[in-house]
Amino acid sequence: MKFAAITALGLALTSVKAFSPMGAPLRTNTQLYDGNPNPFGTKSLEFTGGSDPNNANHKKGNLDSRLAAADTERRKAQEAAEQRERAAEIKREELLAKIKFMEDMPDDKPAGSVDEFMFKEGVNDQLTKLDHDLVGLIPVKKRVKEIAALLVLDKMRRKLGFETGVPSLHMSFTGAPGTGKTTVAVRMGQILAKMGYARSGHVVIATRDDLVGQYVGHTAPKTKEMIKKAFGGVLLVDEAYYLYNAANDRDYGQESIEILLNVMENNKDDLVIAVAGYKDRMDKFFSYIPGMSSRIGNHIDFPNYSSNELVGIAEVMARDLEYEIGPDAYAVFQQYIDERMKLPYFSNARTVRNAMDRARMNSAIRTFDRFAIKGENGGECTVDDLKRIGPEDFQVLLDDITSADASRKIFS
Repeated sequence: MKFAAITALGLALTSVKAFSPMGAPLRTNTQLYDGNPNPFGTKSLEFTGGSDPNNANHKKGNLDSRLAAADTERRKAQEAAEQRERAAEIKREELLAKIKFMEDMPDDKPAGSVDEFMFKEGVNDQLTKLDHDLVGLIPVKKRVKEIAALLVLDKMRRKLGFETGVPSLHMSFTGAPGTGKTTVAVRMGQILAKMGYARSGHVVIATRDDLVGQYVGHTAPKTKEMIKKAFGGVLLVDEAYYLYNAANDRDYGQESIEILLNVMENNKDDLVIAVAGYKDRMDKFFSYIPGMSSRIGNHIDFPNYSSNELVGIAEVMARDLEYEIGPDAYAVFQQYIDERMKLPYFSNARTVRNAMDRARMNSAIRTFDRFAIKGENGGECTVDDLKRIGPEDFQVLLDDITSADASRKIFS
């Protein structure tokens, strides 16, 4: 029995030696476990904290900071809620005070006269200038005065404490060229500034080229830049129907229209947008963009001038330029206007302005020829010579449009 055990131990040692490296000494049990319980020859794995980012969550300092941050957020939210509650309370107090003021105010309390407000704010001066600068246009002037009356009475109500709201001041001007649309827009801007509805009252005139870009991403910056220039005044979009191209769904003008609609709705207290153009085309434009028409509270149609009114416009232009037109000269000009209205490209006051410019030129040529070329009166002319526009100066224009040869007619 003892012999069998010794034999088995010998065979085991022989087997171990057979699988050990060549010439390597056989390790004993003492060498295997001496000073190191790890049978793989290294120290046991020890926790050193590692690089796990979640380890920081176990540190007390980080937990404290997170709790402090959460407490700060709660405190801020509580303070904001208290501020909102206080603001609502102040608003309620103001409303109650206003109601009491209105209840205690006697019905016969003087509110001031309309004329006082008209003169004090300078509105009357602007309306007088409108009458002075524009001949005719009775319906237009009537509508402008109605808008001015609304603004004046609204300001009187505010002075007494009544509730008021900013009225819709966006406008649509429709009519033929030269009927005074731009002039009325300028006057309205000045009236709005006088009444405190516009900071400066200036007028910025824009066309499609000013608002619509030529490639993707170009339209929005251009439109916003023009709006930025017009803030505090009036943005007049001339021939606004060119912004929309019904034949092209990808036309960039639609983007400009959407921006304008947004501004008309959200910035009406700091910007008035006016659109202008021929009436039939503007009506068609509004049919495509109903949101534009519904945001405009003042649709004003500018009628064509009569021939007598156009002669009156020429008189105003001569007065402003310090010229004198004799009665006989007005008769020739009246004949010119009657004939010119029958021809193409007639533009109301613009045609009159062009005619006056040509008449002034004819007068200058005639005066220069008399005194500089022919030496009349020793070359000395009088003040009357420098101010006079005679019938012969308008006759040149009449001859140009009554020429028998149609190819030689001048439609200026």
